[in-house]
Amino acid sequence: MIEELLGQFPAVAILGPRQVGKTTLAKAIAASRGGGETTYLDLELPSDQEKLADPELYLAGQTGRLVILDEVQRVPRLFQVLRGIIDQRRAAGHRAGQFLLLGSASIDLLQQSSESLAGRIAYVELGPLNVLEVEPAEQEALWLRGGFPDSVLAESDRASAVWRENFIRTYLERDIPQLGPRVPAETLRRFWTMLCHVQGGLLNAAELARGLAVDGKTVAAYLDLLVDLLLVRRLQPFHANVGKRLVKSPKVYVRDPGLVHALLGLTTRDEVFGHPIAGRSWEGFAIENLLSVLPGQARPWFYRTSAGAEVDLLIEMPGGERWVIEIKRGLAPTLEKGFHHAREDLKPSRSFIVYGGSERYPRSERVEAIGLRELTAMIAEYGR
Repeated sequence: MIEELLGQFPAVAILGPRQVGKTTLAKAIAASRGGGETTYLDLELPSDQEKLADPELYLAGQTGRLVILDEVQRVPRLFQVLRGIIDQRRAAGHRAGQFLLLGSASIDLLQQSSESLAGRIAYVELGPLNVLEVEPAEQEALWLRGGFPDSVLAESDRASAVWRENFIRTYLERDIPQLGPRVPAETLRRFWTMLCHVQGGLLNAAELARGLAVDGKTVAAYLDLLVDLLLVRRLQPFHANVGKRLVKSPKVYVRDPGLVHALLGLTTRDEVFGHPIAGRSWEGFAIENLLSVLPGQARPWFYRTSAGAEVDLLIEMPGGERWVIEIKRGLAPTLEKGFHHAREDLKPSRSFIVYGGSERYPRSERVEAIGLRELTAMIAEYGR
């Protein structure tokens, strides 16, 4: 996919949180092209930043090569320079495959590139591992430990927990301060942990503000920060003229379940299963897996009315189909009245209940029970 986009656009940006494999992927692309055809710069290294003290001069000497700029959000001034270089090379006949940009945060990257590189750049989000990238027997470990490769592949639950704790500390104590916002690490950790406690719930900014003893604008700023860092997802409510009074607040999910468990101090399988968050953690895990393979033009929502009609995930596919998905962790899933009422409102093309098993079978009229892995594969295939 990346190579295909590089063949079409002058610049491609791979966005994702730290440690998901962006650099590994970029270096594999470089190796496939041969070392003489690529230049790699890590913009966290002072030595590589120094090479770009005069970016126009340095990059002028890289014509004909794919230049990989890692952690590019560290040097936002580059975007204006890249625009000029791309346009000059286009005029000379070099139209595609000039720059591969890697960013651990969309907070500056999207803002700068949308101003400077519109029409010249394609975006790809690279998230943690999903269920299609591990063996079926490893699905539970993927949920418990999260999808960061070093966490899920750790030798033990303890080693995985230690890795995740250090990951969290690195973000709070180093990465976020380097991006500019001056938020005390302990305050932001408390906020992140509070989001774990309300995983999958409707955003209640006033309640969060009271818990932190700050105002609502501060809570909004903290939430925007974690969303821009690709660590938290705001799932928006579906709005349409269905003749019902619809919920307007988004749902909030900490995107990686391993981080949910680490922030709540849950290290082992038994600790997770015994905690009230288990069901909502699995719901978030399922949603992230399904959305990780969503076709580019598809749109995800949740649906809820004031009368109680509700569905966990509504996907509007590119062709106009509506898929509604209810998520249950258990092996004997039950459907509530709210789900059936939501189906009556939405009139979906397909209806599923994702559950903790793997067998696929009709659960009720026009509703299929299906395992997470199989439905993820179906959505991935839809986008091809």
